[in-house]
Amino acid sequence: MPAFDAPLRDIDFVLHNLLKVSESDVPGYDELDRDFTTAILEEAGKISRDVLAPLNMTGDIEGCRLENGVVRTPAGFKAAYETVATGGWIGLDCDPAYGGQGMPYVLHSAVSENFVAANMALNMYWGLTHGAYSAIHTHGSEAQKQTYLPNMVSGAWSGTMNLTEPHCGTDLGLLRTRAEPQDDGNYKVTGQKIFISAGEHDLAENIIHLVLAKIPGGPEGVKGISLFIVPKFLVRDDGSLGDRNALSCGKIEEKMGIHGNATCVMNYDGATGYLVGEPHKGLRAMFTMMNEARLGVGMQGLAQAEAAYQNAVAYAKDRLQGRAVTGAKNPDGPADPLIVHPDIRRNLMDQKSFIEGARAFALWGAMLIDRAHRKGDADADGLISLLTPVIKGFLTDKGFESTILAQQVYGGHGYIEEWGMSQFARDARIAMIYEGANGIQALDLVGRKLGQDGGKHVMGFFELVKGFVKENDGDAQLKADFLDPLKAASKHLQAAAMYFMAEGMKNPNNALAGSTDFMHLFGHVCLGLMWARMAKAAQEALDKGAPDPAFHEAKIATGRYYMARQLPATAMHLARIQSGADTVMALEAGAF
Repeated sequence: MPAFDAPLRDIDFVLHNLLKVSESDVPGYDELDRDFTTAILEEAGKISRDVLAPLNMTGDIEGCRLENGVVRTPAGFKAAYETVATGGWIGLDCDPAYGGQGMPYVLHSAVSENFVAANMALNMYWGLTHGAYSAIHTHGSEAQKQTYLPNMVSGAWSGTMNLTEPHCGTDLGLLRTRAEPQDDGNYKVTGQKIFISAGEHDLAENIIHLVLAKIPGGPEGVKGISLFIVPKFLVRDDGSLGDRNALSCGKIEEKMGIHGNATCVMNYDGATGYLVGEPHKGLRAMFTMMNEARLGVGMQGLAQAEAAYQNAVAYAKDRLQGRAVTGAKNPDGPADPLIVHPDIRRNLMDQKSFIEGARAFALWGAMLIDRAHRKGDADADGLISLLTPVIKGFLTDKGFESTILAQQVYGGHGYIEEWGMSQFARDARIAMIYEGANGIQALDLVGRKLGQDGGKHVMGFFELVKGFVKENDGDAQLKADFLDPLKAASKHLQAAAMYFMAEGMKNPNNALAGSTDFMHLFGHVCLGLMWARMAKAAQEALDKGAPDPAFHEAKIATGRYYMARQLPATAMHLARIQSGADTVMALEAGAF
């Protein structure tokens, strides 16, 4: 059975050596000293290792069962859920006014990585609750907040998001679920939603569904969508649970992965719903939840890669196969361990360099969210808006790729279920699809985010990279190994953006055909920036006599690998982008 240990040393490095959170001017960050974050993350690590990870394979094998309208989760899930809920982990960064602990989002993100790596399917139950909490907290009335948020923060109640319908995925303008106004000011919601994660389960006493629906007579398309709170059980005025609402789980989807999470078809048959915010403004409210979810899904790609990598490293060190071409490394044994072979090292270094760069990128993104929300920093808000599709799309594409690499280390054993490596790949695969498939993320990046506010935010990113390079240009070693490759990659990104500006108006297909390449090009530049920053931070720690020099030396060596072996992909992506759409669109539909 695969094992998992939280990568606490590396998270500590990112928080304190790279991001220097306790020195930040973001309100609340002064509490994030090393002793405090270490205590929080060590406890989260214990729960991940001892409570969540042992149930990961159990959940995969058992899956969920629908019995008489009730979903039964795998053995052990309920007790583990209660451990997380009673420990206050669900509300770690939630508003203290509703029972939360008020910690910064960056700490929530660091904790979440470990929970997701240990058991992605189980974590989804409270992860979705967190998103529903955020939507109600931002857009709900005070009465709605008082009614629902305390129990959601505590984990007594859970939450979902209901967007997709059988005929309607990305194109929400086709949505058919309707909400009929009632004399009491509430609504009767009727329709069917599919792919609803955690739509029905036995972990919490109530489930608060956030449902997109159209009020009759409203505008056509997405402008006519409203958002409704539709609880599984109605809530009485005194806060106690009343009658079962007119909603049900019609079936559980049979899926490739995340078997421990109930992906439900939800039927609403005149269910009582409560409007959130204004009529016909539901998409804006739901996107509060969606944007948070996209950052969380990016973390899922990273987390599954980390879990798979840990097990691949252990196997490569233990499995004896062949002899090193430079001479036996295990002369007393019948063969050398796999890890002596250059191609295995390449495989593992691809994983390691991605994972550590992605962790820095994701936590930097979380820090930008804190700057935007806690400090009102408009530039940070614009930058994270630009980077959200990159975090979601690039980290999940590369995260899945990493799980496949980890599986490959095992050879044939990686294909055998008892070793558990296929689960990481199967679970990671959904992250490329839900919360907006990665092709949609790329289109959003190129079609909307790139030109947002007149291109202010992408220009700000270029200036950020340029400023870091210029500031550190006098460091000869950093320049050769990190700054020069970063500068070249950044120029590729700028050239791609200029191509879109020049060609996009003449032939929009030229921009759209290159959108996924642009997302990956952007992702590589972001990880290149993170690695350059981390190399500087690691060298500074070594110069100050860090007590664990091997860690910092390995950090620099891993960064050099990324800059030499991964970052050059930016040239390939630029070449693809500049080839335009002609070859992409050449065939008529009937020729496929």
